[in-house]
Amino acid sequence: MADPVPAPKDAALQPLFEPLSLDDLETPHRVFMAPLTRNRAHPDGTPAELAIEYYRQRASAGLIITEATQITPMGKGYLNTPGLYDADHVAAWKKITDAVHAEGGRIAIQLWHVGRISHSSLLPEGAQPVAPSAIRAATQTFTENGFEDVSEPRALETDEIRALVKEYAAAARRSMDAGFDLVEIHAANGYLINQFLSDKTNTREDDYGGSAENRARFLLEVLGAVADEIGAGRTGVRLSPTGKFNDMGGAEVEETYGLVYKCLSEMGLAYLHVVEKFPGIEVADAEVRLLDRLRGLYKGAYIANGDFDAKQAAEWIDAGRADAVAFGRPFLANPDLPTRYALGAALNEPDGDTFYGGDHRGYTDYPFLEGAA
Repeated sequence: MADPVPAPKDAALQPLFEPLSLDDLETPHRVFMAPLTRNRAHPDGTPAELAIEYYRQRASAGLIITEATQITPMGKGYLNTPGLYDADHVAAWKKITDAVHAEGGRIAIQLWHVGRISHSSLLPEGAQPVAPSAIRAATQTFTENGFEDVSEPRALETDEIRALVKEYAAAARRSMDAGFDLVEIHAANGYLINQFLSDKTNTREDDYGGSAENRARFLLEVLGAVADEIGAGRTGVRLSPTGKFNDMGGAEVEETYGLVYKCLSEMGLAYLHVVEKFPGIEVADAEVRLLDRLRGLYKGAYIANGDFDAKQAAEWIDAGRADAVAFGRPFLANPDLPTRYALGAALNEPDGDTFYGGDHRGYTDYPFLEGAA
């Protein structure tokens, strides 16, 4: 069992270290670990043994949200990302959740399907990626040849969309079998569900395209199916309303996400997790105001993410703008991040050369504070 995180030396940080109830789960503080793709799984999607230590080291997080994990072989978009669609995956993830729980931690799995952000070399029998509409993204993905332009996608048939809703529910059930505390549905950052939400990437003319209500249908059906399978109190979702990553955008952002936030409030989910900004990318004032307006529509636990430091995170929580903050790169390089924040200790600098792929270097060898483990 890991040592408890100490009380903060700086009283201004106290809001960050208060307990939080996420319906079915209690967290001891509000320093959460954001999902971080690390590209170190086996080629078949089974998490590698080294991932056990990686997540165990970070068990002092209020909540760990894992790297994005594909629900089906067709959902893969990057080299050596993990899956959760067969028994071997469940068994490997169970070792990870057991290790985190043995340290007193809590862990959610982020379930994804990348949609059009993929390359045929990563998919079964060289298949085309699938998407709401056959619109190729102006971006690249990571393959065995390094970074390559994504492949041209094909539009999903209506019955395929309904089958994917069931795939998400099945993956959520496997998540419980693997010992996860919560499930987060990845509907952000330009991946499949996000593609359905945007009028830039979704030009369908059936029940899943056109109006804001239709473009939100896939997301709401997925969340409803997952909540029916494991309970709304174990289900979270990640959104990025103003995100441009992976060639995203759209003309009806406030209309679409206003509808979505109101619907999510009625579902009684564990939380809503929102990417407020990407590291190093400034957010326009109009986008900040939009996110503030949307925030006012959601009545539930709200996790903010996006280049926060401890001081800003505590200020947002104290002001009621967020209930917790998910930290990405700081957690990557500082397995004991909550303790460092509480003590006002210096942080390790992340090594960008080891973010994606590789071995233990830049993965499990970042040092703890002296006397911590």
